[in-house]
Amino acid sequence: MPILRLSFAFVAIACAARAQIIDLSPNSAVKAANQIYDPAKRDFENRCARCHGTDATGGESGPGIVAQIAAQSNAQLAAFVREGSPAKGMPAFALPDNEMNALVLFLRSLAPISRNAPATIVRRNIRTTNGKTLDGQVLSEGMSELQLRTDDKQIHLLRKLGDRYREVTSQADWSTYNGDIGGNRYTKLTQINKANVARLSPKWIFPMPNVSTVENTPVVVQGIMYVSSANECYALDAGSGRMVWHFQRPRTKGLAGNAAIGFNRGVAVAGDRLFMLTDNAHIIALNRLTGALLWETEMADWHRNYNGTSAPLVVGDLVVSGTAGGDEGVRGFVAAWDQATGRKVWRFWTVPKPGEPNAATWKGNSLEHPSGATWMTGTYDPQLDTLYWPVGNPGPDFNGDSRQGDNLYTDSIVALESKTGKLKWYYQFTPHDVHDWDAEEPAVLVDTNWQGKPRKLLLQANRNGFFYVFDRTNGELLLAKSFLKKLNWAEAIGKDGRPIMNNLKETADGETYVCPGFQGGTNWFSTSFNPATGLYYIQALERCNLFSKRTMEWQAGKSYMGGAARPAPGETFEKVLRAINIQTGEIAWELPQITGTLTSSAGTLSTASGLVFFGENSGAFMAADASNGKPLWQFQTNQTWKASPMVYMFDNKEYVATAVGQSIIAFALPD
Repeated sequence: MPILRLSFAFVAIACAARAQIIDLSPNSAVKAANQIYDPAKRDFENRCARCHGTDATGGESGPGIVAQIAAQSNAQLAAFVREGSPAKGMPAFALPDNEMNALVLFLRSLAPISRNAPATIVRRNIRTTNGKTLDGQVLSEGMSELQLRTDDKQIHLLRKLGDRYREVTSQADWSTYNGDIGGNRYTKLTQINKANVARLSPKWIFPMPNVSTVENTPVVVQGIMYVSSANECYALDAGSGRMVWHFQRPRTKGLAGNAAIGFNRGVAVAGDRLFMLTDNAHIIALNRLTGALLWETEMADWHRNYNGTSAPLVVGDLVVSGTAGGDEGVRGFVAAWDQATGRKVWRFWTVPKPGEPNAATWKGNSLEHPSGATWMTGTYDPQLDTLYWPVGNPGPDFNGDSRQGDNLYTDSIVALESKTGKLKWYYQFTPHDVHDWDAEEPAVLVDTNWQGKPRKLLLQANRNGFFYVFDRTNGELLLAKSFLKKLNWAEAIGKDGRPIMNNLKETADGETYVCPGFQGGTNWFSTSFNPATGLYYIQALERCNLFSKRTMEWQAGKSYMGGAARPAPGETFEKVLRAINIQTGEIAWELPQITGTLTSSAGTLSTASGLVFFGENSGAFMAADASNGKPLWQFQTNQTWKASPMVYMFDNKEYVATAVGQSIIAFALPD
């Protein structure tokens, strides 16, 4: 019996018995294989092989599906076959249970044992241009390139040159979510500049199959790019976009929150380990060279509405992260795990329990489901050994009746000791928030002169519509000024750091007109500070909403908003790229974008060559002059933006890359 059929037989017994299509006997494995394998194989060939190939690696009209098979459970495979995917040309097949069980079992036999191993291992012995000989496994190959893994597990990215290969790598990496642990998306690379940016063009595109919208920022380390979506990660050749390996596991059913949609914003890398969150709030470590799972730790119970979407942050020998679930009533936290073992080292809860410090800022029964989630990546100052983590809004989002008080530490920045998680200082932007104005916007750390003196600053354009400057050594508030034209909830930020509230009236219909709306004056997308211009670049949102509240009970698997917000009738939404002078908070220049509906969640990237890259609201990727906002280049993607740009240098060429729609696109200057 062939090896494939023999392995098929061992699992065929259970399937056959459950389907009651054969009698078990001492030779049941062989009989099961004979009775199930051949009919199932013929069924696959008749129904599926024309599109997907007889070995499921791709056919005349359809893609290879081996990786998808490996990533799905038997129940998920059966459901997919029955339902099909008409939008992608996959018909539905209403098979009887016994035929479906056999077909699913046959599909399972086509997937490789390891989800990251190719069905056929091909080895190659090649000569390099520097006289070396490399022998290893071919991971991927193009007409002019080769990705090879040698027996020491190292990956070699190669370019063909005659009968030999030239080894290439990156000269400038993008090794963390914001490119810098201080959170500032600013690059010192200058190959792309004002004089030549108009010649920028796409160099490669990597589509991510079965993903609705890609929301991650790629990470590049030693020439390999890592991109992610919910429960999957791809390693790519950063110079061509060719896949090196792919990790995937089934999505979790029954989730609430953004992870259920498929959001995942990225990974973190330290040495040969890669860290990412799963949709069900686990943190995992993969070998970044092979994609093999090294360890997995549960962060929180997803049945209590926790989920995972953010990119972790590497700090020393720890990996730090929070979780999502703020609109579903979780109790937020920031926690650190040992990189080598996954052991939890510390946890800081963003909402105190009764009797703990600042618990008195919660009056009512909402401490049971207070929110304060931590769904974006924090920042770190190694000199001060301090983490700065943004905290989400309180819950329920739009109804504060059952949580009177300031509701600490929601809508705050918390400064934590990196080794212990001990609180050093905090600042709350919006006490007793009832508008969903979390503080998950980037907390950017810069060392620069501020009003004539060198200072260690923390900058944030907050969702509540105010721009803030802090001394991050002690949390002293240095400046707070509105960056919006439409802002009515507060008159200003007082000298005590608290907002001076306006008395907004509720209508007879129980609605309150508030500016900004629940999307905020800005949101989670990246910001950047250019030390040469002294300007801070943000995407500002000019929009007001009518807010209403209602009483609701927390339930597992459901949102916990406590009301609603709708656009104000007759008003249009406006998105504007704004440059803020951090010394005064004044708007130095602005670049209005196409108005209408909110389509873009793309942030900014600034460069030492005087450029600002950003995703424009209509779907264009653009570059503007950092000193005056003049548009210099654009590429229309006609896609919805849900991610922010990054930059790296590969094979001595500067690339600007971003996730847009369902793909990663990398741009560079012509050769």
